[in-house]
Amino acid sequence: MRTLTTTEALAQFCDEASRQPFVTVDTEFLRERTYYAQLCLVQLALPGEDDAGAVLVDTLAPDLSLAPLFALFRNTDVLKVFHAARQDLEIFLVEDGLIPSPLFDTQIAAMVCGYGEQVGYETLVRSICKTGLDKSSRFTDWSRRPLSDKQMRYALADVTHLRRIYLHLAEELERSGRAAWVSEEMAILTNPETYSVRPEEAWKRIKTRTPAPRFLAIVQRLAAYREREAQRRNLPRGRIFKDDVITEIAATRPQTLDDLGKSRLLTRDCRKGPVAEAILDAVAAAMALPEADLPKAPPTRRRKPGAEGLSDLLRVLLKARAEEAGVAQKLIASARDLEDIAAGETDGLPALRGWRRTVFGDDALRLRAGQIALSSSDNAVRIVEL
Repeated sequence: MRTLTTTEALAQFCDEASRQPFVTVDTEFLRERTYYAQLCLVQLALPGEDDAGAVLVDTLAPDLSLAPLFALFRNTDVLKVFHAARQDLEIFLVEDGLIPSPLFDTQIAAMVCGYGEQVGYETLVRSICKTGLDKSSRFTDWSRRPLSDKQMRYALADVTHLRRIYLHLAEELERSGRAAWVSEEMAILTNPETYSVRPEEAWKRIKTRTPAPRFLAIVQRLAAYREREAQRRNLPRGRIFKDDVITEIAATRPQTLDDLGKSRLLTRDCRKGPVAEAILDAVAAAMALPEADLPKAPPTRRRKPGAEGLSDLLRVLLKARAEEAGVAQKLIASARDLEDIAAGETDGLPALRGWRRTVFGDDALRLRAGQIALSSSDNAVRIVEL
């Protein structure tokens, strides 16, 4: 097992990788104590059957710059292969403002190829590589050094088997003519907007029981402050204050430090100093907003008569189409998509765009319009033209 700890060694490996058609990539990181993930290790492997072309990059080594790796990620002649890449891509976007390109995500490809819903790496290793994985090092603290041989073997396995998995899935996609389907998904995955975090939108993640606009305005201001403060201090949101603190303050509307001191949930440190002042400022600003500028709760979804039954029919159609196409149902349409189609709210629905529309969306709209019906024959769901 090779571990790269210097910029020179990393540059040599990346130079070799730049002459290859693809490189497999994975990361190990920690996020329990920080807002942004702490990158601890990068695993890379070149095409081949053995471990000779696989390395661990110790991102915590003092003499290492990741500049050669980022240059490789920007090299459009080399395909970067990940499994379940979303968190990895977010890390690289934060680290250097880049998303590796071109990109191939084996989890998405496996869903297109019929391996199930959000199929795990271990499942693909078993089904494609016909071997198992030792997962006993799954809960390693990757920031601690030195890493044991067992931990390093565990990390390296995440990219060595990935080579064969990628080649197998790429061949399946070529044979089925579905490579373009995966390309559509990669366009979403590699769009920086996918990872955009807007503090002003953070309040929408907080569960509230009241739709009162003034209450929501306070929630909005407090959530935005917490998001910015968590980013600035690189701490988890809950370390600033928790969601239930936000809803409590929105309900009690404190105006002074004495009012704030009566909070049941706010920690002692947050009842004084800059955090306390920020909380009171947020409340005051929300209370001063004109009625017209107050946020509004999302409209209550009222199902139209018959929509629930139609949603059930669409669910049956989706299952039939997914089985017929050999594609994971969740990749085609979500439960929310089905409800929206049943209610006639179809603007911008992913299920009605691109390959999803071909596989399911067009028939879903025809079912809603009464142009087709569903029947059963030979233990299978059939479409009947009306």
